[in-house]
Amino acid sequence: MTVINTQAFRAHELIADLMLFARPPALSIAAVDLVSLADQVMAELAADAAAQKTQFIRHNSAFPVIVSADFGHLAVALRAVCVNSLEALRLGGRIEISVHAAAAAPPDSDGRSWAEIVVADTGPGISLEIRRHLFDPYFSGREAGRGLGLGLTKSWRIVTEHGGRIDVDQPAQGAAVRIRLPVSGPAHP
Repeated sequence: MTVINTQAFRAHELIADLMLFARPPALSIAAVDLVSLADQVMAELAADAAAQKTQFIRHNSAFPVIVSADFGHLAVALRAVCVNSLEALRLGGRIEISVHAAAAAPPDSDGRSWAEIVVADTGPGISLEIRRHLFDPYFSGREAGRGLGLGLTKSWRIVTEHGGRIDVDQPAQGAAVRIRLPVSGPAHP
């Protein structure tokens, strides 16, 4: 019975993720502090991180970083990125989340101010071949049976619906996912 319940829940998640990607619901836009958003997502995932002995570290702006967004949807996007990092680490390692007003606008922007959330981990990193397909639906760089291949696709969809961008950097160790969103309030350096 447990297997049936688990598989039914997994099927429900798959359908919900597909619906989010294919036909995203209307956003409920309000002023959102990205620092508070990061704090909430980290609190939700703290037990999972502790269970696998992964350090969760936050580096925040000294000021609130405000964007016009749907808090719930952005939390889903950030949670999916963090879960991806946790799964890449499996045991030990470190995940750092930083929130700040961006020093530089992303390429091809229209001169607006931007905010960034960066999730960096000390995992195995992401090969160039996998990075090319990272946001494709059903794509997974993991072995079969681990995940649905929709987590980062979902994040990409939510971020772009907010007029933002999501990119992956390859630092010396691990990977870093950079979410950029247009700033709605006064930007602080």
